[in-house]
Amino acid sequence: MAEEVRTEQIAEELEKMQYDPWLPFESKLVWGCIGLGIILLLVLVWISYTFFPSSHG
Repeated sequence: MAEEVRTEQIAEELEKMQYDPWLPFESKLVWGCIGLGIILLLVLVWISYTFFPSSHG
């Protein structure tokens, strides 16, 4: 019962919220983080293949 009431309250609050678009710097921040993550993942793979070749059959 309490779970249903809480869900309804959350739904009502979400309906009241206004749409707030991202600011340009927020988009740049997200893309920068995604790019950094991909670069670091590639660096990790390179280190793995370079320094631990025996573990890559």
